[in-house]
Amino acid sequence: MENNKNLRNWLNKMELTHPIVIAGPCSAETEEQVLKIAHQLKETDTTVMRAGIWKPRTRPGNFEGVGALGLKWLQKAKQETGLMTATEVANANHVDLALKHDVDILWVGARTTVSPFIVQEIADALKGTDKIVLIKNPVNPDLALWLGAVERFYASDVKNLGVIHRGFSTYEKMRYRNNPEWQIPIDLQNKFPDLPLILDPSHIAGRRDIIFDLCQTALDLNYDGLMVETHFDPDNAWSDAAQQITPETLKQMTVDLKIRKQEGDAVEFKNKLNMLRTRIDVLDHQLIESLGKRMKIADDIGLLKKKNNVAILQTKRWNEILDKMILEGDENKLSEEFILRIFKAIHQESINHQKKVIND
Repeated sequence: MENNKNLRNWLNKMELTHPIVIAGPCSAETEEQVLKIAHQLKETDTTVMRAGIWKPRTRPGNFEGVGALGLKWLQKAKQETGLMTATEVANANHVDLALKHDVDILWVGARTTVSPFIVQEIADALKGTDKIVLIKNPVNPDLALWLGAVERFYASDVKNLGVIHRGFSTYEKMRYRNNPEWQIPIDLQNKFPDLPLILDPSHIAGRRDIIFDLCQTALDLNYDGLMVETHFDPDNAWSDAAQQITPETLKQMTVDLKIRKQEGDAVEFKNKLNMLRTRIDVLDHQLIESLGKRMKIADDIGLLKKKNNVAILQTKRWNEILDKMILEGDENKLSEEFILRIFKAIHQESINHQKKVIND
């Protein structure tokens, strides 16, 4: 695909010594607020100032943005600081207004990506544009929806396209506001290897104290940039106060973050890396073999339950397994979150095997 290479070329032409930084408030609140933050961001590594103009909220009654008036503030901030500007668009009217106010980067939000109808409307409104368009992952962990949105913009000849990873909603309460599910953006990049990938740590974290760690993980995975919500007075922000950081914190964070080389140059490094990767390959093979053997035992259990007319799910036994595995995982420095994910998946596959045996 040639389109995404254009944005990659644009990033290269920026001649940045670091991944691109997009920063600014969750919401544009007042003209004074927008301009004050813009001038503070000018003293950081920020290249693009972001601000929410229209704020789709999960429930009504919360602040839903100042609307088109805020675009004038962004335009003024751009004129005074030279920073590029970015905002979210959720329909063709938003696109029209953003283009009229010379917004440089438009992003499609997570709630919009879930609707092919709205994505198509926005793609049609941007047909053939050379504006930069970034597509956030859908709210739920659905790679096909994300890929579909990317493909719709490609079909509309959008020349500068990238994606934003902002995490995925989960019913269970976890460490993150939105679980990162790192494998999903990795899978997306396998489909579109030239597509620039930007992390939105603010929406993944939901709180400011773990934003740095998320950014470092993204850089370790060769992400192309970061979109970080910043506010000079985060605790009194009109929306998403807990996940915003100050421009001063952002400035220090970009100093402390480590950018890894994609490839090591030394022969000794490459030899050791290949050796370690081979050991991982062997262990992965053993894992698959062990899981296969486990499911064969699950088949035998299913057959035994069928003969004795016993229900598949045995809650007491399942809870005992979980408790035991969490303890063993902790002894092996594996997080409870990881153990729960692995064993819930194994348990579901075991149930599927037993259902097949019983219903055969």
